[in-house]
Amino acid sequence: MITTKTKIPDLLILNPQVFGDARGFFMETYQKERYSQLGIPEFVQDNCSFSTKGILRGLHLQDPPQGKLVQVLQGEVFDVAVDMREDSPTYLKWEGIILSGDNHKQFWIPAGFAHGFYVLSETALFYYKCTEYYNPKTEMTIAWNDPKINIRWPLQGELVLSDKDLKGIQVCPSSPE
Repeated sequence: MITTKTKIPDLLILNPQVFGDARGFFMETYQKERYSQLGIPEFVQDNCSFSTKGILRGLHLQDPPQGKLVQVLQGEVFDVAVDMREDSPTYLKWEGIILSGDNHKQFWIPAGFAHGFYVLSETALFYYKCTEYYNPKTEMTIAWNDPKINIRWPLQGELVLSDKDLKGIQVCPSSPE
């Protein structure tokens, strides 16, 4: 597996080794010991979502914060993580990466980051592992177009958002003391 650091410490891009031939391919998507050596904690929940072109999901986070290991099994998305840790030197900074069923990349998003993705292909099958259980009572949605974060989404055509994502809040950086 090839591990690439991003401009935000703690975010990792993982390229699992893929073994392919005329029949298809095989790849190991998680191995506790190997991922633990990278500082990735154990997971308690796996999720899978299916979306069509133009859907933007996010930016979501909750308390207790979830770490997420995300991957696209089919299709292509622009995946984004935003540092929401107020004590971090990269607070409100974001990193975006193309994840696809063809490139097999995984994106490790530690606890304390908001997460979202935008579907670029006709459909996308999105799979992720979480370090905490989903808690709808403490979930928060940050506005996908918050000007303080200023994500450069590669929007193409009609944008489709859920009611929850349409009601995302704007963030205000903490004032200096």
